[in-house]
Amino acid sequence: MTEGRSCPLAYRYSAGALCQEPRSVSEDVLYIIGGLYGNPWALDEIEQMALAEERQGHRVRLVFNGDFNWFNVSDSLFRNINNRVLDHTVSLGNVDYELAQPSAGAGCGCAYPDSVDQGVVERSNRIMERLQGVAAEHPDIQRRLSQLPRYWCLIFGGLKVLVVHGDPESLAGWGLAHEAFAEGNDNKLSEWFIASEADVIASTHTCLPVLWSGLVGERSRVVVNNGSAGMGNLQSDPRGLITRIGFSSPVTEPVAGIQRQGLHVSLLPVSFSLEAWLPEFDRLWPSGSPAAVSYRNRILNGTSLTADDVIFPSLI
Repeated sequence: MTEGRSCPLAYRYSAGALCQEPRSVSEDVLYIIGGLYGNPWALDEIEQMALAEERQGHRVRLVFNGDFNWFNVSDSLFRNINNRVLDHTVSLGNVDYELAQPSAGAGCGCAYPDSVDQGVVERSNRIMERLQGVAAEHPDIQRRLSQLPRYWCLIFGGLKVLVVHGDPESLAGWGLAHEAFAEGNDNKLSEWFIASEADVIASTHTCLPVLWSGLVGERSRVVVNNGSAGMGNLQSDPRGLITRIGFSSPVTEPVAGIQRQGLHVSLLPVSFSLEAWLPEFDRLWPSGSPAAVSYRNRILNGTSLTADDVIFPSLI
């Protein structure tokens, strides 16, 4: 397999092992933040959103499930993002894994499927090479990254919330991608929920948002993929998205949300300052650079999805 499409063995795990040692949390709300991609203004806004929740009496735990690094290819921004994120509950994405302990032949570690154009793959590998050069100048941060887990299983209000980066088989798996739901993956979902005994599975990695719910084994289950916290996810909409899980209604109006047995699972918009972020992105990644070619249009204009496209009915 070529660089950028391979999946290192160290990324692999089994769904049945993921919730064997769950960690109890006492907060009222979980913010699950995937794909920050090195955007400090998105992180500023997420912190302000958490403060707004706390002013309403909701204690918030920030959970970063990987790829908080990507565009932050300056020493100051690399340290800024990592020092702030690593103060919270954090698990690895493939980007962060390859910064801490690069895998031979993995490239960006994205494990892109065949449907992704080879040009995208090659540009991602070049972005990773540049970011690895920055990370090598910060061995203390590399060491902290190397100590992070690949997933979390959290006991939240008596429910098991499984937080992964890719899917329940791989750190860079695409089984919870928007495309997988569009093609129909209910049999695999049933298998993963039964093996893990999770009530909610929260993912990111694949860059497009998903909100799914259904019955598995006579229990209501939910899958949520926030797409990206640090860049646009919907049509003509540059806002990021994060996952919010709580037993109270969100303070911010969600882009999409469901309520099951008192549990609210929502995709909240992250209205960061594009006016501040875009000039910094352009300085780091000028026209013609790999990140500019792959991502600048999305940063400005979002994707082709509407909010209705995010929600998937269950066939289980």
